[in-house]
Amino acid sequence: MDVLKKVPVREQDPKVRATNFDEVCLGYNAQEATEEANRCLTCKNAQCVKACPVAIDIPGFISKIKEGDFEEAGYVIGKSSALPAICGRVCPQESQCEGKCIRGIKGEPVSIGKLERFVADYAREKGIKPQKPESTNGRKVAVIGSGPAGLTCAGDLAKLGYDVTIFEALHEAGGVLVYGIPEFRLPKEDVVKKEIENVKSLGVKIETNVVIGKSVTIDDLMEKEGFEAVFIGSGAGLPKFMGIPGETASGVFSANEYLTRSNLMKAFRDDYDTPIRPGKKVAVVGGGNVAMDAARTALRLGADVHIVYRRSEEELPARVEEVHHAKEEGIIFDLLTNPVEILTDENGWVCGMKCIRMELGEPDESGRRSPKEIPGSEFVIDVDTVIMSLGTSPNPLISSTTEGLDINKRKCIVASEENGQTSKPGVFAGGDAVTGAATVILAMGAGKAAAKGIDEYLKNK
Repeated sequence: MDVLKKVPVREQDPKVRATNFDEVCLGYNAQEATEEANRCLTCKNAQCVKACPVAIDIPGFISKIKEGDFEEAGYVIGKSSALPAICGRVCPQESQCEGKCIRGIKGEPVSIGKLERFVADYAREKGIKPQKPESTNGRKVAVIGSGPAGLTCAGDLAKLGYDVTIFEALHEAGGVLVYGIPEFRLPKEDVVKKEIENVKSLGVKIETNVVIGKSVTIDDLMEKEGFEAVFIGSGAGLPKFMGIPGETASGVFSANEYLTRSNLMKAFRDDYDTPIRPGKKVAVVGGGNVAMDAARTALRLGADVHIVYRRSEEELPARVEEVHHAKEEGIIFDLLTNPVEILTDENGWVCGMKCIRMELGEPDESGRRSPKEIPGSEFVIDVDTVIMSLGTSPNPLISSTTEGLDINKRKCIVASEENGQTSKPGVFAGGDAVTGAATVILAMGAGKAAAKGIDEYLKNK
């Protein structure tokens, strides 16, 4: 075995997987996981841990894999993470833990994410649950939103003995994990639901179909229902659009709507009646992970798919792995291209998209080179469906119905990065509701920080 190279992970063949919604990556078996774990140098001053937003003891759990004690490896991860099977699948490890792996200086970094997934899947298959707290303190905390921030905050508070209730607006718990990420990247029944059950096994209660700000307000929770603290982890579900002509035409979706119909409402399955327009020729506008998810979903629903992005491949914000998978499956990338108008037929349906070629100029505030239009380079892409994947912002319902809760100019809740404290006493926030759309693991890190902040606040109250 070459210790400088990762043990390859098995995947579905691209031509086969492009026609189904089964999971693309098949993960490691015990032998492969042990081989990969043996590449770890077990660093004393582990940089990978410092780069993990939830500070998992990475050398600790990998050492247990080396010993063949997969169950104990699961307990090591469980001390820091409530959602290891999810993180092992969707976290951008290449820019976090694996990006700081010392093994990666001279060779390929250790596949930390794939090892985490292996351990979590092993624990699930063996029915191993997280350890419940020995006692509870009876103090009530409300968590708004059952996405990664909310689940993490709730799980950590439950371990500390708090009586935690999660309030979820939708009919199913999981937030972006169930409505935003496709089945082929994150299986819902076998992975997401089981991880949520693990959080519930700690004593956390989940109430669905409760829209905070409409069904009940935060002030009601605190003043009438006895919750001593509230964590807002409601995410960022309000889609953004370009504001170009024709954008309100029939056949134009936000990626949020398209993915929600497919993922949460099961439109990808023949035995569900959820309406969705799969389209025959689909353009997805954007270059992030959500754009890849929407494009790969449209492909599996039978469309020819283009990703239209105004910068070059180097600037694509999506994970390299997701771009690679999309290309393997046959998705066409129209880079340095920007839409200027959606064309419609006599019935108001999309029949094309006028675009303009772009070139890269000087870097903008984000450090990426700023795209500029090339005059006279307009052309039309023949499409019947357009999916806009341009990011999301928080729904203003909670902030507009909660007196004393400060928001910034992007409509995001203002909260301390260190402990999640907002401008309203006893109210904490974290994840996409604070930062705008980001990653699952960053939301989990915020939920973890807020749980610690809530614990300190209530102990000093």
